[in-house]
Amino acid sequence: MKIHFVGIGGIGLSGLARYMQKKSHEITGSDIAETKLIDSLRKEGIKIDIPHSAENIKNQDLVVHTAVAKKDNPELVAAKKRGIKTLSRREFLPYVVKDKKVISVCGAHGKSTTSAILASILPETNAIIGAESKDFHSNMRYKNSDYLVFEADESDGSFIDSNPYIAVVTNTEPEHMEYYEHNLEKFYSHYEEFLKKAEIRVANGDDDFIKTLDIPIKKVSINDAKNIRYEIIQNKPKTVFEYKGFDFEVYGFGEHLVLDAMLAIEAANELISMEEIQNNIKNFQGIKKRFDILQNSEGFILIDDYGHHPTEIKATLHSAKIFAKLNGIDKVTAIWQPHKYSRTIDNLDAFIECFNEADELVILPVWEAGEKPVKIDFETLFAKHNPIFAKRLIANSNNIMLINKAGENIKDINEGLIIGFGAGDITYQLRGII
Repeated sequence: MKIHFVGIGGIGLSGLARYMQKKSHEITGSDIAETKLIDSLRKEGIKIDIPHSAENIKNQDLVVHTAVAKKDNPELVAAKKRGIKTLSRREFLPYVVKDKKVISVCGAHGKSTTSAILASILPETNAIIGAESKDFHSNMRYKNSDYLVFEADESDGSFIDSNPYIAVVTNTEPEHMEYYEHNLEKFYSHYEEFLKKAEIRVANGDDDFIKTLDIPIKKVSINDAKNIRYEIIQNKPKTVFEYKGFDFEVYGFGEHLVLDAMLAIEAANELISMEEIQNNIKNFQGIKKRFDILQNSEGFILIDDYGHHPTEIKATLHSAKIFAKLNGIDKVTAIWQPHKYSRTIDNLDAFIECFNEADELVILPVWEAGEKPVKIDFETLFAKHNPIFAKRLIANSNNIMLINKAGENIKDINEGLIIGFGAGDITYQLRGII
């Protein structure tokens, strides 16, 4: 088919587009702005137009759109006029997964890491994940296999449509509650339905909701891991642990990574031996924007992390403190770009507490993500951290310049460990791209 993707530059939709192209469909797409991801897609032979325009709709058989596309999007309007079928990402999902044994991973936190670890442990499977794996340098890998490692999305409820053969749940912490009408019963019922659809179920046994379920589940607990330790192996951060009589090493630092790895190990062990898993897990080299070490020189370490929920930030900041100590660094600076007013307000108390291990906190303006601005008194609410407020930052070699609204440099940070948190454009600021 000729398939057009509206919003192809998103990490989720781009993976589906790449996968369908490998299945010999003719793929085109559009988005609102040029990005490095779109540049990569073009190099792979996908024609992409910027911005959205009715002229981009010609003779396609199907138009697939991101969940944030509005009904008045010119391409959706043009497709409707031409009688071309349009599907949301969720509605399109069955086209992708229907003929595969899907190892489907979901959860509020850790699903990208768990999916990427699984893809590295099972190198001959297809994979579509919500981040770029540093193992195969993409968010998609195509193989001649009946199996598909898939990162499922709970933000729009689509994880229940992912055709799970093996269902993996990292946790069920409430998130994206606006989709579930702030109804916890509705929220948890989706997780129960997801698990019941699978033949094999692997889940975080420490999760309060998982504990309540009376269905067969292979439950994994952090208490199952023994002798957890943190080492720098070949200049890379590694967490080493024992599980079921085997030693494993996984890229990154932290108990949360151990749990992600054990979930991946249990799911993969349905298909391959523990000995193979022990060897293959070493292929995992992390994922882009998750504890992504951009610079590591004497006395100066710069890390980019996608964490935008307080649970994620707290765990990753703790890992950063460990990494700093192993590198002989005493000071850790956290730079936070809050993601969405709604998420910040819904989790305000937790956000205030999650930065307790930071020696210094820098707060950037809220990344609105399409939301209308809401007044949040960060200065008063976060007063105990004595934060520095900056409009943006400029990364220049071993130095971070904090810039105010007037465009003035208010501070240089050129020593210690600096870690940026957020799902907005902070990742590009830290990389010196903008």
